[in-house]
Amino acid sequence: MFAWAFATVEVRQEQVIHPKRRGVPYISMKVEAFPEIEIIEEQEEETELEPLYRVLIHNDDVTPMDFVVHVLKTVFYQSNPKAYEIMLIAHITGLAYVQTLPKSEAERRTNKAHFAAGLEGYPLHFSMEPE
Repeated sequence: MFAWAFATVEVRQEQVIHPKRRGVPYISMKVEAFPEIEIIEEQEEETELEPLYRVLIHNDDVTPMDFVVHVLKTVFYQSNPKAYEIMLIAHITGLAYVQTLPKSEAERRTNKAHFAAGLEGYPLHFSMEPE
């Protein structure tokens, strides 16, 4: 960042010949301002990154597989094959890793998925754990 301060001002008087009135002298005044440049360094504050959290999906015997795939695609932005793979792992093992996100985003998406499941009457459950 630059701060300009016009601290030095110089005024000069010169006697010159008028260009249109030949031979008639006149006094010309020139005012010049010389800026003093002061460089102010702004120190950038280092922002701390949010801690990362793993989002996990839990298997249940009620929620249909196609609904689970739909939630993984629309809420967690997984591709169709990846959403299907996550759903199958959760179905077989009881738990599957979905993705790693900053804490606030993981909470937001988990809550959105729980809300969508609740609207349909399904007990679909996601959890978070620190990475």
